[in-house]
Amino acid sequence: MTAAPTSTVLVLNGPNLGRLGTREPETYGSTTHDELVALVAEWGAALGLEVEVRQSDSETDLVHWIHGAVDEGWDVIINPGAFTHYSYALRDACAMVPGAGRVLVEVHISNPAAREEFRHSSVISGVATGTIAGFGIDSYRLALGAIAQARRTA
Repeated sequence: MTAAPTSTVLVLNGPNLGRLGTREPETYGSTTHDELVALVAEWGAALGLEVEVRQSDSETDLVHWIHGAVDEGWDVIINPGAFTHYSYALRDACAMVPGAGRVLVEVHISNPAAREEFRHSSVISGVATGTIAGFGIDSYRLALGAIAQARRTA
C-alpha cells in the first residue's frame, strides 16, 4: 500500500516580513518569522501538505520562486508585503500559478482595507484564487486549509 501523494505548498513572505515580532507588533503581532515557519509547517503537516516557507525583501527572488513553484506544480501562499500595491512583475508571476491549475492564496496578517488608503488596492488579488486578510498569523492557517480543501476536491 502506498501513501497518498503529498501536495507541496510554497509559502512566500515579502519585504519586511522577516522582521515579524519586532516590526510594529501592534499591527503584525509578536510572533517571529521563525515561529511562523514552525507553525506553518505544523499546520500543513496536520492537513497532509508539505510546506516550504521562504522570505525575501527582493522582488526578483519572489518572482523566481513563483516560477519554480509553477514548474514543480506547487500551490502558493503569498504575503507580498508592500509589493501588494505596485509590483506588476510579481502580479504577472502570480498569475501563472492559477494558470497552471494550482491554487494561489494571497494572505495578509492585518486587513489592508482597514489601514491607510494607499494599502487599499492590491495588484495581486485580481489573479489570486482567493485572499485571506486580517486574522493575524492565523491567516496562514486559513490559507492552508483552503488549499487542502481545493486539493481534496480537485
